[in-house]
Amino acid sequence: MTAFTYPEVGSTRLGPLPDGYHHLHHRTRVGRGRADFEAAGAAVTGWRMHRTSGAGVRASADRAEAGVSVRVSLGIGPFRFNAPCRVVWAAYEKDLVGFAYGTVDGHPECGEESFVVESADDGTVWFTVTAFSRPAAWYTRLAGPLVPMAQRWYARRLGAALRRIVAGAARG
Repeated sequence: MTAFTYPEVGSTRLGPLPDGYHHLHHRTRVGRGRADFEAAGAAVTGWRMHRTSGAGVRASADRAEAGVSVRVSLGIGPFRFNAPCRVVWAAYEKDLVGFAYGTVDGHPECGEESFVVESADDGTVWFTVTAFSRPAAWYTRLAGPLVPMAQRWYARRLGAALRRIVAGAARG
């Protein structure tokens, strides 16, 4: 099994996020009620949210569990970036479902990213992306501040994809 490329494994679950990295926290409302929570949780942990957002996903399992290998790819043609990861933790709780993956050798960044669906006391369903990362490849170092901007854009895109999935599940 390939080793993680950073020492702070699990920090997106246990906190706090480590110093020396760019931090990302994006939270968006994706629905309301138990059915929306379950639809969102299944879409996140079954890779559907990522695929609906336009990312390619190859995973060693159909559902996120600790130890699952994941390769996420983004872009077009020669501008397609592959990001190998491994799931660090997964949670399947009454009001919280999600997982985090961490970077392994070959990933253009170094760090961890979590994708969590929560049901609030009032029934609102929230999706949160939390990440810490820093460049690991020459081209991500060269891109400088464009990488955090791209990460924020991708987190918003994931939230929008999840809202569409949940809305479609409510209609269907």
